[in-house]
Amino acid sequence: MNRVVLLASAAVLSLTAGAAAAPPPYDTSAPIAYLVDLSSGAVLLSKDADRRIPPASMAKMMTTEVAFELIDKGQLPLNKMCTVKPETWQKWHGPQAGSTMFLSPNEQVSVENLLHGIVTLSGNDASVVLAECIAGTEEAFANQMNALGKELGLTNSQFGNSNGWPDEGRTYVTAKDLATLARASIERHPKLYKQFYGQPSFTWGKTLGSGQNITQANRNPILGAVTGADGLKTGHTEEAGYGFTGSAEQGGRRLVMVVAGLDSFNQRIVESRRLMDWGFKAWSTVPLYKAGAEVGTAKVQLGSDSEVKLVAPRDLAVTVPVGLRAKSMMKIRYQGPVKAPIAKGQQIAQLIVTTPDTGEQVMPLVAAEAVPEAGFFGRVWTGLKQLLGMA
Repeated sequence: MNRVVLLASAAVLSLTAGAAAAPPPYDTSAPIAYLVDLSSGAVLLSKDADRRIPPASMAKMMTTEVAFELIDKGQLPLNKMCTVKPETWQKWHGPQAGSTMFLSPNEQVSVENLLHGIVTLSGNDASVVLAECIAGTEEAFANQMNALGKELGLTNSQFGNSNGWPDEGRTYVTAKDLATLARASIERHPKLYKQFYGQPSFTWGKTLGSGQNITQANRNPILGAVTGADGLKTGHTEEAGYGFTGSAEQGGRRLVMVVAGLDSFNQRIVESRRLMDWGFKAWSTVPLYKAGAEVGTAKVQLGSDSEVKLVAPRDLAVTVPVGLRAKSMMKIRYQGPVKAPIAKGQQIAQLIVTTPDTGEQVMPLVAAEAVPEAGFFGRVWTGLKQLLGMA
């Protein structure tokens, strides 16, 4: 059963004070745009964010995410060596093959270096080599991409290859799903995210003739231009136009943005920087609860206790337009009663804050302590109370 508990606290009442102001306007030339504040879950801008689009090289975020999952599970060592198959090299080298890491046939390359080649250099060759190294074939790897996509909640995306190369429409995403994917990399794999995203350049391969090292710059348009920018991935094909999924963190606030369908390289730079700058300057956060603070309780089924305290797993805040203090509502939502056993720190509920300007802002709530299953007599007593209408 979906349970909802309305809250009224000083944290909520503080949002009603102050002078009213209009929500911050924003106009973008990007056909598709999406901006979300991960601190609160507030969607600050959504323009055609559910339209299916070809991702181009932004699909490589999912290739990277599959690798991150395996690495953190101990199933894929960073020092594992992968072989560049001659047939793979033949297909993915030269001007007709798009962005490249400049791999060589039969070359042995570590997973770590391939990930740098994918994330920083956007290497189509690196993506396929890693896919084949992990799953044997690119087709099998695409199946892993789609399985993980379902697990992460990508509800309107499908992957047919590892690098986003046009494939007659088999590969498609939405801006909203790309933001969800970015959030997964940031929050599920913070160490790997920091290690691989946000690198300004990477050196691999040698020039023909002189044999000089080849250094290529990261195409990320906000890196070094927006304070706190550290990810994620650009994309471009004739079919998709110019796109970008990016993230930056300032003062504890992390934003994720997506723009797609732009006409030029320069337009992508301008729109990406404008949107991220607007997100930080036109919006602010109002603190709600400090990490560890009790927010409420949830009913427990067949546990040693009949309810469990819900606490904030991190500092929680609500996002509002700068200068605006509008009426808002806060509630706890969970599927319950929550069945025991429950682990301490397990996410079992959500804090939902609704404002006129952002709709629902959804934040996690976790169990303050462990609740084991009730013993035999405890289950009998619980059943009796339910029968008598006492629970």
